[in-house]
Amino acid sequence: MSDQLAHAGELAFGDGFGASLGQFAKIGRFLSGGTAAGLEHFELETYVRTEGFELLRLLLQDHFDLRALSEARLEEVSGASGLAHRAVERDHERPLATIVGTVRVGRMAYRCRGEQNLYPADATWNLPAELHSHGLRELAAIESSRGSFEEAKEAMRRGTGVKVGHRQVEELASAAAVDFAGFYDRQARPTAAENEVVVISADGKGVAMRPEDLRPATAKAQAEAAPKLRTRRSKGEKPSKRMAEVAAVYVVEPVPRSPGEVMASHDDTAKQAPKAKDKWLTASVVDDAAAVIAEAFSEADRRDPQHSRAWVALVDGNNHQISRIKAEAKLRKVKVTIVVDLIHVMTYLWDAAWCFHDEGDPAAERWVGEKALQVLEGKAGLVAGAIRRKATNLHLSASERKNADTCAGYLLAKAAYLDYPTALANGWPVATGVIEGACRYLVKDRMALSGARWRLKGAEAVLKLRAIRKNGDWNSYYSFHLAQERKRVHESQYAGNVIP
Repeated sequence: MSDQLAHAGELAFGDGFGASLGQFAKIGRFLSGGTAAGLEHFELETYVRTEGFELLRLLLQDHFDLRALSEARLEEVSGASGLAHRAVERDHERPLATIVGTVRVGRMAYRCRGEQNLYPADATWNLPAELHSHGLRELAAIESSRGSFEEAKEAMRRGTGVKVGHRQVEELASAAAVDFAGFYDRQARPTAAENEVVVISADGKGVAMRPEDLRPATAKAQAEAAPKLRTRRSKGEKPSKRMAEVAAVYVVEPVPRSPGEVMASHDDTAKQAPKAKDKWLTASVVDDAAAVIAEAFSEADRRDPQHSRAWVALVDGNNHQISRIKAEAKLRKVKVTIVVDLIHVMTYLWDAAWCFHDEGDPAAERWVGEKALQVLEGKAGLVAGAIRRKATNLHLSASERKNADTCAGYLLAKAAYLDYPTALANGWPVATGVIEGACRYLVKDRMALSGARWRLKGAEAVLKLRAIRKNGDWNSYYSFHLAQERKRVHESQYAGNVIP
């Protein structure tokens, strides 16, 4: 039986695939023999998996060998300097670690004294500059964006049988992420419909970093606050972090609501908030808030290039973010209405509530609900005054009324961005659930793994890769990335960036 299969393969493939056909015949002989008949299915699976990877590797090797034999010799090849490479040598080999094992790729070398060799076949095959194939690079990118680099290494070994080192996995992931900005600069985006609102939201999340990759101010503060112990943190000591800036852009169909409907939104029968669609996320631990918010505005421009739709910016009240949104809106000559997130307002109200009520008192919940409803009705200033008066009338000490005063101060300071009546009447969202979820998914779920201390390059790559995957753009992104790799690695070596 195995001989018949091998013969059929020879008829189909010819003489160029002798090694792989031999491996195929070996597998067939084993499976049709008496030894295999006595094995349990798991043992058979293990055998087929191991020998199957070798079969695939040999198929790939035979194919490269066949292409090397059929490579046509060119009269000359001109390098980027314009010098002609006329001397040709065959059988220049290089290793290529692939998803099925390492193969050797033979091709012609075009030589010129004092110049680097040129390999047109490398460009035709779009071979990587380094050892590992683009298939391994993609696998490393996907797996390391899911879990730790160590887990990614093990997942790659289990899935392919190929062993890749921890540092190589991190380098491959970093290499896969380099075209994030270029891809989204060129990527066509869905245009906001006439009745839709373009929403921009931004927030930040700390990432524990290695000391050498902290921002200068953080590094200085860490140096001044020397740890008590050399090998571990003492009680109260926290790891130094670098802020990862996160931004989201999406559109919503307006859903006008009343303040009462917002407060009843936990009820399944109540009118629900506008639903986000066509979400796009970005994040960076390298770029600051200004740069990330500028990215978000560029994405919003792609959604509404004529600035004919309503634009809303949802924030948590961070003054720097607000100032950067204003500056970017002014630069691009677009009107953006800034709305402070209701959930953050509620947090301040709850903190104030415990100044007046015992922990767990149901009256606190009623009090917060009443004050939140008033804020939604546009009475933030009145609520702030009422909170301060209540604290005074109860004769609370400065420490006892601290959270109440903080809440009142917040409401007054953000009053310009608490125009909830207008936002609700226009059907706009008033909560930052999208950006909160983005911070959790892009940053916390991956970057806050126990004991993780990040290097800047690896952290930035993982953020970009997670954003691409969450945006649902992985396949189109990776195709773009491979095209850019061809330009960087190969086309740049030839005159006029034209590969012969």
